[in-house]
Amino acid sequence: KVTGVQTCALPIFRTAFGRFMTGVTIVTASSPEGQRIGFTANSFTSVSLDPPLLLVCPGRHLSSFDSFARATHFAVSVLAEGQEALSNTFARSKGDRFAETAWEVDAQGNALFLGRAAGFSCGVEQRFDAGDHMILMGKVLSYDHRDVPGLGYAGGGYFSLTKERQAERAALQDTLASVVLEYDGKVWLTAEGALPTLRLTGQAGARSALKDHLAALGIDARLGPVYSIYDDEQGLHHIVLRGKLAGPAGGMRPLPLDPLPQLTPGPQTDILTRFATEYRQQNFTLYVGSADRGEIHETQGD
Repeated sequence: KVTGVQTCALPIFRTAFGRFMTGVTIVTASSPEGQRIGFTANSFTSVSLDPPLLLVCPGRHLSSFDSFARATHFAVSVLAEGQEALSNTFARSKGDRFAETAWEVDAQGNALFLGRAAGFSCGVEQRFDAGDHMILMGKVLSYDHRDVPGLGYAGGGYFSLTKERQAERAALQDTLASVVLEYDGKVWLTAEGALPTLRLTGQAGARSALKDHLAALGIDARLGPVYSIYDDEQGLHHIVLRGKLAGPAGGMRPLPLDPLPQLTPGPQTDILTRFATEYRQQNFTLYVGSADRGEIHETQGD
């Protein structure tokens, strides 16, 4: 939906950039004193195949910015699905992050992380000042890759194409699709106080069926990643997505997340309780299992 050109208010501008889906990388180098430095970045771009060039954009807010500005070499690890925790580690600035992670060194002595989808070792070709960032263009000296999916990022959170496709391939018979809709620090429920839910039929997947269902109800929402996949005591299969409303939804009941009111025990309450906690932390997960027992898979959402 095109809403017209807007002036660059920073939070809105950042949100607009966040609509562009990217991969996730960690950029590493060494300071002049030999200290290892690194940061998580989705501002990674291939520039040229001949000669092989790429670029990354260190921000001036980084404590290691001056070291990157003087580095002669750097390395880029393209993270694989399942490496969300590694990404989060290098998105923060405190602690000995390299001591917490598994890595190896390239020929220039810079760190490349184990389990990566791809790795690039670069010599600095050019530097450009670019507002509150610096464009660091590197000439690729060596590279590697593995036949694994890369970790995705969009809208302020991670996504996994593999997990999404697995969920979409789930058997449709006896499958219910639901969505946790958030807006303005609240979850919006149906008039009956439940998550918007429908039984899947035909060949429609959970995402497309929910999108059509919400549109038929006049609800303007953007659907996000899968949030829960579980089987209940009646043998029904549930796929629950996260989503964001564009604004207050008529005919729906807002439920505050902080604090979350006391609710009747049950699978839906478990989902809402977990969502309220993860919303405050802005660290979303994927639950897979049954209504009362399962596994939490690390991910992060908007």
